[in-house]
Amino acid sequence: MEWLRELLFLPPGAGSMADDLDALHLVVIGTTMVGAAAVFAVALTSVVRWRRRRPGQRTARVTSPKAFEVGVALSLIVLFVGFWVVGYRQYVDIRRPPDDALTVHVVAKQWMWKFVGPGGRRAQGVLVVPRGRDVVLRLTSRDVIHSFFVPAFRLKQDVLPGRTTTMWFRAERAGTYPVFCAEYCGLDHSRMRAFVVALDPPAYARWLEGERVTQVAGLGARADVDVEVDSEGGEDMITRGRALASRYGCFACHTMDGQAHVGPTWRGLYGSTVQLASGETRVASDDYLTESMMEPEAQRVAGYDTVMPSYRGVLDATETAAIVELIRSLEDRGPAPAVDLPPTEVHEAAPDAGAPATRDGGTP
Repeated sequence: MEWLRELLFLPPGAGSMADDLDALHLVVIGTTMVGAAAVFAVALTSVVRWRRRRPGQRTARVTSPKAFEVGVALSLIVLFVGFWVVGYRQYVDIRRPPDDALTVHVVAKQWMWKFVGPGGRRAQGVLVVPRGRDVVLRLTSRDVIHSFFVPAFRLKQDVLPGRTTTMWFRAERAGTYPVFCAEYCGLDHSRMRAFVVALDPPAYARWLEGERVTQVAGLGARADVDVEVDSEGGEDMITRGRALASRYGCFACHTMDGQAHVGPTWRGLYGSTVQLASGETRVASDDYLTESMMEPEAQRVAGYDTVMPSYRGVLDATETAAIVELIRSLEDRGPAPAVDLPPTEVHEAAPDAGAPATRDGGTP
């Protein structure tokens, strides 16, 4: 498939899904080209054969056996369904990250990529990952829509402000792989570049312990990429999320031990099905939790009063990601109740006739 990669200006595949995606592209493009060539051949033959009509000559009636027509129709249907089945399976594989994947938070901003990895390791312009290890990226934007694209992995994911999207990959070979923004995002869109650096496990372990990445192919030659790697580990995302939740008063309404309070408990919330006051249900995913913090009036949980303010403009992208990570850590466990809270009476306030409707609240 090297000729196809060269034709499409693609680098050699380095991700776990690159070869499968290349194979699908090869079959689809090859089949399309064969079909196009067959149509062109029939058209050319017709032009040459019936290029001139003698006086009084009538165009011959062209017919084909019914079996041929049915065979062509069935072949096209089978071909279409086959492409769909293979493509759908690949889509599911791309959208469903492994449970034990290494988590890295990515923040896009005009015009740079920032990464927060295990142990709070922060980097700008460089994402360091271990070779052969599944890595899931949780991406959000601080301003406009961006798109995280790694050609060597054949993967691309839109990055949206106020939401958290995910993508995952596994670097199969150690090396340095360029990252591009594939969504026009402003003046310096073309310079919004970064690098994925895949290290062998021993080298990655040394990097986690504080060793700097001193020799990375391609970095030194790019003067337009702001490369900054924080060699000093920071607090992990869960610890930071707990500190932020305390700072912004989240624990005044939410608990982590399973007890209901002014707002729903965070214990067991992540991944659960939430019943909204509108009658709809939502899965408490990263997107739902982020949206609930930014637009609580749109995500009010059934049975709870409308008291939560919006945190849009208060929490930045990394702070939101840290609180989501804290809630995720309480998915199936939480601290034991230190004190039994008194029962909280919750109700739906009915607006007076003619009065403006009460503003809805919500909860992450």
